[in-house]
This record gives sequence, structure tokens and C-alpha cells, in this order.
Amino acid sequence: MPYLPVLEAMRRFTDARDEDTPDELWLLEHDPVFTLGQAGRDEHVLAPGDIPVVRVERGGQVTYHGPGQIVGYPLIDLRRLGIGVRDLVCRLEQALIDTIGHWNIEAVRRPGAPGVYVAGAKIAALGLRVRRGCTFHGLAFNVDMDLEPFRRINPCGYQGLAVTQMLDLGGPGSLAAVEDVLVAELAGQFGFAPVPAAAELFPPVDNGASVAASA
Repeated sequence: MPYLPVLEAMRRFTDARDEDTPDELWLLEHDPVFTLGQAGRDEHVLAPGDIPVVRVERGGQVTYHGPGQIVGYPLIDLRRLGIGVRDLVCRLEQALIDTIGHWNIEAVRRPGAPGVYVAGAKIAALGLRVRRGCTFHGLAFNVDMDLEPFRRINPCGYQGLAVTQMLDLGGPGSLAAVEDVLVAELAGQFGFAPVPAAAELFPPVDNGASVAASA
């Protein structure tokens, strides 16, 4: 799925929602793209080559999205849920940690560096934005992907930061298998009941988005 149509769709969703709009979780794979958050610096993009670089309004610095990676956009009304940004980040990280732990892989947080790590290597990144109390942007979780593009950047602004993925740690290479567990863990963290998406949100493409609505 190309990055820009999804970026515009979640901006439209966030701008149009009101106090009755159900929260949603969008899960998908992106075509190769580097995204540079508000704290990102051009010098952290070392050699992008043929991969586009997109500046966005999320927090954080530079990261890579590509096939074999689950990208999740939790579109949540924090005011209705009664939580703040710090609690949101903690719950997202815990859902990822518990998902990874489903395959007996020990993952941890790192103080001052949002995301999830296994043996010092980053397996999942977080980058969020809150507008009128509602979240957009989200998480990127490496499952079975080409990790070479991470060497073209300083991931999350850290020079030489090691990056890993589920397949290399003995986990599954199936995105569908990991997504099923991740959705259940996220639903548990936020008290949601997953329901099928009511409508197609994106134009049909070969690797179209998987959208899960939560209520």
C-alpha cells in the first residue's frame, strides 16, 4: 500500500471525527518509504537511494516502512478513554511485548526511547500525533522484511542502532498470524471488541490495507 494515500486518509478521519466516532485500528503493509517525524533531521537520512522520504507530523525521528512489516494506526479518542499520551504509549508497547512473548521471545521497553527491543535490537517503533485529543500515526512492527534499508538511516536518530525482526528471532514469518495476536493484545489493552471494518477506506491495490474497526 502506498504511504501517502493512507496518510491523507487518517488525517481526514481524524479531522472529521466527533465524540461519537468509533475508534479504529488500521493494519497494513506499506511500499518502501522513509518517514521523518518532527524531531527528525536530514542528516539522519544517510543514503535513501530510490526510496522516497516523507516528512510527517508524528513525533519521533526517521524510520523505514516496507513489505513484511506490520504498520498499525490506532485512531483513538483519548478523552473518551480517559487516558493520556504516556499511558497510550505504555499500552501500545505492552501489546507489542505480549505479542512477541506469544512466541516465547523476551521483548522490553527502553527508558527514554519509545518502542520495543529484543536483546538490544529494535523490533518495533512508535511515532504518534494527537489532535483534539485523538491519536493518529502509530507503530511499525518488523516481522519478515528486508532490513537493508535501515542501514541507509540512523533509525530513530540513533547511529548504528541494531534492528531485528520476528523471523530472525525464531518467530513466524506470517504477517497474518502475528496480526491476529497483535489485534487481540491491543483490544485487551484498550478494552475494545474487534469488529469487521464497515467500509473500504482505500482504493483497491494489490497489497491493500487490512482495516479493523474497534468499538
